[in-house]
Amino acid sequence: MLTKEASPPLYTALIGCGHWGPNYLRVIQQLLGVEMRWAADLSPSRRESLSRQFPQVKMTDQVSDIWDDPAVQAVIVATPAASHPELVEAALKAGKHVLCEKPLTISPAESDALVALAAEKQRILMVGHTFLFNTGIRQLKTYLSEKKLGQLYYLHSTRTNLGPIRSDVGAIEDLASHDIAIFNYLLAALPEEVSARGHSCLPHAHTDLAFMTFAYPGGVLAHVHVSWLNPVKVRQMTLVGSEKMVTWDDINVVEPIRIFDAGVMQEPYYHDFGQYQLLPKQGDTWIPRLQLSEPLKAEVEAFVAAIQTQSPPLSDGAFGADVVRVLEATRQSLAAGGAPVKIASA
Repeated sequence: MLTKEASPPLYTALIGCGHWGPNYLRVIQQLLGVEMRWAADLSPSRRESLSRQFPQVKMTDQVSDIWDDPAVQAVIVATPAASHPELVEAALKAGKHVLCEKPLTISPAESDALVALAAEKQRILMVGHTFLFNTGIRQLKTYLSEKKLGQLYYLHSTRTNLGPIRSDVGAIEDLASHDIAIFNYLLAALPEEVSARGHSCLPHAHTDLAFMTFAYPGGVLAHVHVSWLNPVKVRQMTLVGSEKMVTWDDINVVEPIRIFDAGVMQEPYYHDFGQYQLLPKQGDTWIPRLQLSEPLKAEVEAFVAAIQTQSPPLSDGAFGADVVRVLEATRQSLAAGGAPVKIASA
């Protein structure tokens, strides 16, 4: 009896095995038809430690080992942001598909160049905006698509914790990049303008905390508070609409989403006294049941699917470049003391 031969696995490589990189090693192990062939890092102790955990993965401190291996089809870049342009460019030129951690680059020009190179080489370029694959965020997108909140008025997000303090970027790039990506995804648009204030409390060059307001098309405002100097880890978001309001708490894995039948209604019995015409409406609160899954695993699965189908993933290079564009305008507003800065699309 003839049997169909199994397809060869998709061989991948990881560059950067620091704080976040090992999670990719763990996730890849869980996927059928995907194997991690190489892991590159400059730290001998880190390579030695990971070699004991993942003996099937070849460890190296030379990225050229990855570029020169024709079996490697895809590369995951999980290094500091400043190194992304050089590594992603080299990977694409070596014919590899790339999943790069956020932010894609520091400057929009660098991001646009990588997007153009990926198109030229006909390779998938994806950016690791993991929250786009979060079950709760996907549910919020469904509510907005189905107009369950009525007219959306504004969004608010708080993303704070006590460290970890990064040396390569500030809290805006580290934390607010998540919220910008989420807002862009939920609203299917880029903000038109940003106003930002922040502060460097610690003795380094980066911003430790910031308050940002983004003006999206249609008169929708979005506000973000990020901080590395908060005693409590907070990952919360609120969406306020004309019919309903929704909160999302990423820390609460039991009840991450609450829907409030709340809003403001016009009192029909008064016509002359403004203070009596608009009254708060307090209805029921719902807690939907969500089937939670690991966002990083869903992200890697989407990367693999994009390679197999040669179709753009949700957080493709162009999406990541747009986030970088918003981050750049945010830094400009920060430097100008909070003055509004227009955001131009690509």
